[in-house]
Amino acid sequence: MEKNKEFYISPNLENDDLTETINCTNEAGENIEIPVVKEIPLTIYLNKQEIVTAMTLGDMPDILAVGYLLNQNMLQRDDIISEIDYDEDLQVVIIRTKRTTNYEKKMEKKIRTSGCAVGTVYGDIMDDFSSVNLNKDAKIKTSWIYTISKKVNTRPSLYLKAGALHGCVLCKNDSPIVYVEDVGRHNAVDKIAGWMFLNKENANDKIFYTTGRLTSEMVIKTVQMGIPILISRSGFTESGVRLAKESGLTLIGRAKGKRMIIANGIERVVFDTDVQSVKSEDVVSAQRALIK
Repeated sequence: MEKNKEFYISPNLENDDLTETINCTNEAGENIEIPVVKEIPLTIYLNKQEIVTAMTLGDMPDILAVGYLLNQNMLQRDDIISEIDYDEDLQVVIIRTKRTTNYEKKMEKKIRTSGCAVGTVYGDIMDDFSSVNLNKDAKIKTSWIYTISKKVNTRPSLYLKAGALHGCVLCKNDSPIVYVEDVGRHNAVDKIAGWMFLNKENANDKIFYTTGRLTSEMVIKTVQMGIPILISRSGFTESGVRLAKESGLTLIGRAKGKRMIIANGIERVVFDTDVQSVKSEDVVSAQRALIK
C-alpha cells in the first residue's frame, strides 16, 4: 500500500448493478425517478459447509465473505486461504482453507443482533474477546478526528447517490485508506476485516470510523480485528460502552462538527485543537454540492 494513500478501495460509483432507478412521487405530487440501492442475497460457504445467506449491497463479495468468517471465529487469523471462488450468477462465494473445518455444532446457537438488515452472531463469539490485547500506545489527535470526519462526509458516495447505506472507514492517522458501504453496518465492518486479512494489514496503528451507532456488535468486531480506536458520528448503546471498557477500546461517538463524546479510552486521545477554531459542519450543504 502506498504511504498516506487515501481510499485505497471504495465503492464503485460507476457500477450500475448496485442501484436501480424507480419511479415515484415527491411531496409536490410530481412524478420523479430516483436511484435506490439493491439488496442481493450472498451465500457464503467455508470449504464444503454452507454458513449463511446475507443480504448485501452486492459488491466486494470476496472480502465480505472472508471478513464475516473471521468475525464469527470460523476463520482463524493463522488460516491459509487456498482459494476464493465467486459465482456471480448464483451469488455464492466459497472460501477454501488448508485447514479442515466443521462448524455444525457452533451454528446451532445463533444470536440475532441489533444490526440493521438483521445481523447474526454465534454463541461463542465472546470466547476470544477478553484475550485480545489492544495497542495501549496508540494515539489519536482531536485534529485527526475533525479531518477524518470532513474527508469522509464530503466525498462522493453511494449513500449520497441513493441513501439507505452505512459506511465504514479504515484510517491511519488522519488519512482514510479503505472506505466501504453496505445495507447493513455489520456487512461493512466485515468488508474492512476481510480486506485487512487478505492484505495482511497491521491493526495496531489503525482507527476505525463508522457512520452507524456504536452497539455491542460494533465494539466486539472492532476488538476482534485488533483496532484500538473506534469513532462514529452516531451515539452509543450501554452494552457498547460496557464492552469498550472491558476490552480497553477507545470509543468516541457523536463526532459531528465541533462535538465529540469520548466514552472510554481517553488516555489515547491527544487534545491538540482549539475547539473554537473548528468550523461548524454543514453536512446538508456538502451533500447537495456533491450531488449536483
